[in-house]
Amino acid sequence: MMIEDIAGYYKPLVVEVGEAMAGKDVRTVLERKLGVSRTLLSKLKLTEFGITINGVRAYTTAKVAARDLVAIRMEEETSDDIMPQEMPLRIVFEDEYLLIVNKPAGIVVHPTHGHYTGTLANGIVQHWQARGEKVRFRPVHRLDEDTSGLVAIAKNPYIHQQLSEQLQAGTIMKLYCAYVYGSPDPADGTVDAPIDRDPDEPHVRIVTPEGYPSVTHYKTALVFGEDAAAKVRLKLETGRTHQIRVHMKHIGCPLIGDQMYGPKTSGNQLWENTAGRQALHAETLGLTHPMTKQWMEWTADLPPEFVALEQVLNEA
Repeated sequence: MMIEDIAGYYKPLVVEVGEAMAGKDVRTVLERKLGVSRTLLSKLKLTEFGITINGVRAYTTAKVAARDLVAIRMEEETSDDIMPQEMPLRIVFEDEYLLIVNKPAGIVVHPTHGHYTGTLANGIVQHWQARGEKVRFRPVHRLDEDTSGLVAIAKNPYIHQQLSEQLQAGTIMKLYCAYVYGSPDPADGTVDAPIDRDPDEPHVRIVTPEGYPSVTHYKTALVFGEDAAAKVRLKLETGRTHQIRVHMKHIGCPLIGDQMYGPKTSGNQLWENTAGRQALHAETLGLTHPMTKQWMEWTADLPPEFVALEQVLNEA
């Protein structure tokens, strides 16, 4: 039996029921075979073709038989609240489920108060419109405005749910490159220090015993001058706001060019001017593709300003 595409819905996700699942209800089949969340199941129940057995609308309590085809279909959605805007995009990978983009510094990921246009979302919505795709903008994670590098965007609710679960489980690999003042001691290590908002400045994060668990692993790649600066590669175990910036400051090695967490008076102006912003780049991203179940990994080259910064640091 062919499971057909239906106008107004994304391509169906189909499970053929095996002998071991015969007699189970639809909810159990979809949870065990596709990992569909209860939230998504609740949404699917509200649409005519959201859940079907052999092409016929079904309830989640319906029992299945061996060789039944259970399908879910998600309604197509668009980000009507995001204005399409033409802009150059550095697309690293894209298929019908997932988009990986190399975000430049100076761009906010999603529109917020004061940033309704000029965001990554505006450009991606325009990109999809130009391709005739009806997709809602769903970033799996975000980067600070002045951090460059790789960002994953899901193209339907199921992919977003699956990747969000990978993110929560710590199975998405996010590796960063940073240039810092000083040289970490020890050269390789882990910063395990809880982070929360600064009560006096809510937009700033601080290390505090009352904070949320936060863990950053780091390795020193290069040391410049008499321990004046270092190139460090970092892996996040948790994903707190400003985590790398706060943790590097905590161990006495703030990021070069970091206006919020960097040194106030003792910074090197030449280095900061060369970097042009906080010296942090999301260099490598790895994840298991929710549909193919294959591990995929991408790397974004260092931006030109960091190549120039490293040359300057080599002369320190």
